[in-house]
Parts: sequence; C-alpha cells; structure tokens
Amino acid sequence: MIGYNIIFSKIHFMKTDKTAKIGVVGLWHLGSVLCASWAKLGFNVIGFDYDKERVNDMNNSLPPVFEPNLSETIKQFLKKNTLQFTNNLKDLNECDFIILSYDTPVLNDDSCDLSILENSVHDLKNIMKDGSILIVSSQSPAGFCSTLRNVLKNQNDSLELAYSPENLRLGEAIHCYLNPGRIILGTNNMNTEEKCKSLFTNITDNIASMNLESSEMVKHGINSFLATSVVFANNLSDICEQVGANIEDVILGIKSDDRIGQKAYLSPGIGFSGGTLGRDLKVLDSFNVDSKGPAELFGFIHKTNINRKKVIKSKIMQILDDCNGKVVGVLGLTYKPGTSTLRRSLPLDIVNLLLNEGVIIKAYDPKADYTELKEKPKFIIEKSIDELSKDVDCLVVLTDWPEFKNFDWNSVKVSLKNKIIFDTKNFLNGTSLEKNGFKYFSLGKKND
Repeated sequence: MIGYNIIFSKIHFMKTDKTAKIGVVGLWHLGSVLCASWAKLGFNVIGFDYDKERVNDMNNSLPPVFEPNLSETIKQFLKKNTLQFTNNLKDLNECDFIILSYDTPVLNDDSCDLSILENSVHDLKNIMKDGSILIVSSQSPAGFCSTLRNVLKNQNDSLELAYSPENLRLGEAIHCYLNPGRIILGTNNMNTEEKCKSLFTNITDNIASMNLESSEMVKHGINSFLATSVVFANNLSDICEQVGANIEDVILGIKSDDRIGQKAYLSPGIGFSGGTLGRDLKVLDSFNVDSKGPAELFGFIHKTNINRKKVIKSKIMQILDDCNGKVVGVLGLTYKPGTSTLRRSLPLDIVNLLLNEGVIIKAYDPKADYTELKEKPKFIIEKSIDELSKDVDCLVVLTDWPEFKNFDWNSVKVSLKNKIIFDTKNFLNGTSLEKNGFKYFSLGKKND
C-alpha cells in the first residue's frame, strides 16, 4: 500500500484545528489520562463511560486510579468547560475523532477479554457522524482492528478506523503521553492516515505510519521484547548469586555495549506484572499455538516469568529458615511505584504464597487501594513504616517506592526483632545498611 514504507519520517502537516472535538470512550486509567492530555493540548474533549458512578466521579475530578497531576489537570479543564464527562453515548455524535481507550481486560491466564471493545464499536457505529474517525488506543491482538473497521464500514462507509497503541507508564502517564518520542499509527486508508497525522502532530511530528496489522504487531513486539529482557535479567541474576558475581556490575558492563545501551530493560527483580507484558506474550503464543508454528519463545518467556514469584518466595524462606509463625514486613504491594492499583499485582501473589507457608504478613504501601481486593485480606495492613517494623523477623521490599529509599532505617532498628532487609529491587543503599548493623540481602549477589 502506498505510503506505508515511510517509517519514522518527520512530517510537516498542518496541525488539526483546535475546534475539532475529541471523544474518549472508556474512563479507567488510559481514558482518564487521554482526556486530561488532549484537554491540556487545547482541544474540547468529552469523555464517555457506561458506568454512571465513574462518570459522576470524573465530573468531580476523581479519577479511578491515582496518577500524579491527573486529578488536578481534570479539575483545571472542567472549570474551563473544555472537558466534560457523560454516560450518554449520543453526546459524542459531533466528535471528529473518537478514541477507544478502555484498558483491555486481562484474564488470569493473561489472555484478553475483547468484549468491551467489540460492544463499544457496535454502539459507536450508530452515533458517529459522517467522516469521523475512531482511533483505537486499547491494546488489541493483530487483526482485531481490521475486524472493527469492517463493523464501522458496514454501517457507514464514510466512517474510518485507525490504531495508535497507548504508550503509558503508571506514575508518569500524562508526561509519557505528551512526550512519546514517536507515535505508532496504523491505518488502511491514505486519507485517514493524513487526518490522524494532522491530529497527532499536536504531540510530535515523529510518526511511524503503517497498516493496521503492523501497528498491532509493533505493540506486541515491544512488550514481548521488554518481557524477555526482564526474564533474562532475572535468570542472569540467579546465576550471579551462584558463581559470586555482582549483577549490578554485570549489567553495567552489558549496557556499556552500544548494541544494547543504557536504557536496556535489565533490572533483576520479582518479574513483570500488571498484565500488559504478559498479555502480548500470550497473544503471540496463541498465534503460534493455533498455527502449530515453531515460535515457542513467547510461551516459554511467559511461563518463566510466572515461576519467578516462586523463586522469590523460596529466597525469603531461606532467609527466614523456619517459616512457620515468622513475621515478615512487606514494603510495597502495588505492582510498581506511582500507582494505587492492586490489579494483577505480583507483590500480592508473593504475599499469598508466603501466607500459605504459615508466614504472618504485615504490609505497608503508600498508595495501595485496598477496595480493589475481592476478599478481606489475610495480612495485616499498617499505616506507616514505623508501625510495620514492630517485632518483624524480616523486612522485604517488593515495590520500589522512593520513600523506602529515602527512609531513615536507623529509626526502626530497635523495634525490629531481627535487623534483616531483603531488597528484591536492589535499590536501597546496602553498604550503608550493613555499616549500621543490618543484614542486607539483595538479588544477583552472593549473600553470606
């Protein structure tokens, strides 16, 4: 198709006029951030969700997930009347662009539940105005966007669809969205490509344009590559412990190679969670299994990461020696710093594994939203590090919140039963802790 071999070329389209109206469908993390970001760029934005309570919360500047500056930004543009929220889909019938932004649900096996996306498009096809474009930002398996495009075209041939995968990181999402470095854009129509480029030029002029299936595969490829890097670093770390190497020195040496670089995703830890990376590995593995192909790597990486939590549990049990009745203070339950969500949290999985071994768990997290838990937790929730530290046999860092790094650990030395810290993120100052009488354990080093 003409035009789709021009990758990462700087373009000079006229930016879409700010009078263009943008609709955003789906108001969890992704949708909330997109509403705030496009309003910040000067557009009139209307956010939609089927959930009336969520819409009411958004109209009161209360997004469903904590994100730095998100609530404040929403409040700012609600006051300016350039941002509004609704649960009436017909309110989007004058939008020039509608962005489908549901955080694609992930099931326990990391497969996707696409029903919310399918149902939304079947509803949207009836209210979209002639010539408008639906931009899918929700993650979708390769081939899915072409199916959605056919749904729109069968209803109204003037409607179009594009795919531009989200590029957010929890804890810095607005900055990520507005400073992406490049934007991936998938379309199957040259006119749609030009209109979307004109819109996205408001963010960056570095746009990689390709067909729908290629853009979906780019997202799968990026996340699977990052997932492979995580698993690689974790396995390398375990061998470093066996042979007496220091993983931090090893990673420093690896990143010094220009073919790898300083931004390589090489930090040993408890594995990846949250669903995003696992979802794309699962998609690629499913394609391979369905076609009985030879690409078994993606399934292997997925399984290896699942087993990582058992490895971490075993390391904690070795430190405790006799686990039954021992008290462990867990620092961090969210799957990464800068977010409140406990959905798909690996730290929670590790906590549950330890509980099954008879370990008593006390936990502290600065932002965790415990209302997301389906059952009453079997662990003790503490409100501060000071409270957490009282009479524990071992402290275990599972989320690298900055306040843990900056905390004065000497202040809780007396209250600890044993002065043991296991840092699964390798981000505390181990040398300083050891000088102050702590027994410090980390990953990728021989712990005596």
